[in-house]
Amino acid sequence: MSYLEYNVTTVPTGLRKLLYFNWGLAILLTAAAGFGFLMLYSVAGGDIDRWAKPQMVRFGIGMAAMLVIAMVPIWFWRNMAGLAYVVALVLLIGVDQFGETGKGAQRWIDLGFLRLQPSEIMKIALVMMLAAYYDWLDIRKVSHPLWVLVPLAIILVPAFLVLRQPDLGTAILLVMGGGIVMFAAGVSLWYFGGVIAAGIALVTTVLASRGTSWQLLKDYQFLRIDTFLDPSSAPQGAGYHITQAKIAMGSGGWTGRGFMQGTQSRLNFLPEKHTDFIFNTLAEEFGFIGGVSLLAVYALIILFCISSALNNKDRFGALVTLGLAGTFFLFFAVNMSMVMGLAPVVGVPLPLVSYGGTAMLILLLGFGIVQSAHVHRPRTRA
Repeated sequence: MSYLEYNVTTVPTGLRKLLYFNWGLAILLTAAAGFGFLMLYSVAGGDIDRWAKPQMVRFGIGMAAMLVIAMVPIWFWRNMAGLAYVVALVLLIGVDQFGETGKGAQRWIDLGFLRLQPSEIMKIALVMMLAAYYDWLDIRKVSHPLWVLVPLAIILVPAFLVLRQPDLGTAILLVMGGGIVMFAAGVSLWYFGGVIAAGIALVTTVLASRGTSWQLLKDYQFLRIDTFLDPSSAPQGAGYHITQAKIAMGSGGWTGRGFMQGTQSRLNFLPEKHTDFIFNTLAEEFGFIGGVSLLAVYALIILFCISSALNNKDRFGALVTLGLAGTFFLFFAVNMSMVMGLAPVVGVPLPLVSYGGTAMLILLLGFGIVQSAHVHRPRTRA
C-alpha cells in the first residue's frame, strides 16, 4: 500500500476521490489536445477564432464532464451500459431514416447547436455494453459457443447500421474495438483465428464483387483501394490527397519547416488539413521530432490506462478501461496509417487533435468512465 493510499482514508470522500483521480492521464490528454490547438491555429493562418478557439471550448467542456463522470461510482456506469447501447442504437437507426447527408454519407443528426454523429457514441457504448456483459457472465462460459454469439450480435448490429451510412472506417473500428474487449475478457484465441480467416474470405469476396450486379462496396470505396495501392495512378484525381499528404510529411525532415511555415497547408495543397490530415501539417511544421512527440503522448495515455486496468480487481472497470484504451489506440493508429499511405483513406480523425465536436466530446466522456474505474477501483483500507 502506498503512503498516499494509506493516509487518504482519513480524508472526506469527495476530496479522496480527487486525490485518487488520475491526474497524470488528464495532463497527457491536455498535452495531446495542445498539439491540436497549435495546428488548428496554424492551418487557419493565425486566426484563433476559426478552429482553435471552438476546439478549446469543446475541450474545456469535455474535461469538466470527464471530472464529473469520474466522481460517479463505476457501478452506476455498469448499470447504465445497456441503456447507453440502446440509445446509441436508436440514434443509428434514426440516422438511417432521417439523418443529415454530407460528402456522400448520411452520418449526422442536426440538433441545431450541434451536429451529432451517433456512430461516435456507439464506439463508447459498445465497449461499455460488452464489458458489462462479460462482468455478468460466468468466466467459465466466456468461450462457450452459445455465449460467444451474444457479443457478436452486440457488435455486428451497429456495425451493419454504420456500414449502411456508408462509413466503412467506423464500422471496422467498431468490430475491432469489440474484438479487443472479447480478447481482454478471455475468449479463446481459436475464435479470433476463425474471424481472421473469415475476414480474408470476406475481403476476397468484396474484391471479386467489383463490377458485378452484387457489388458489395460503393465505387468510391473501391477507388480508395486503388489509390492506396497506387497513388501515382491518378495524381490529380483520386490520388491527389495522399500524394500531397506524403509531400507534406516528407518535406518536414527531422525538425520541420517551423511553426506556421508549412507550405502544403498554408497554400491549401493539403486536403482536409484541419481534420483527417492534420498530422501531416504537424509533421511538415515540426518534422519527425514533432510527430514522434505526439505519438509518445498517445503511447503514454495507453500505458496509463493499461496500468490502471491491471491494478483494478473490478472486472467491469478493468474491461471497460482496456476496451476504451484499445479503441483510442485504433483511432490514432488508423489515422496515422491512412495519412502516411499505409492504409486506405477511410475518414478517421486524429483523436484530440483533429477539429470536430462530437468526436472530442464523446472521447473525453469515455475517458471519464476510465477515470471512474480508476477512482473507484477496490483499494486496501488501513
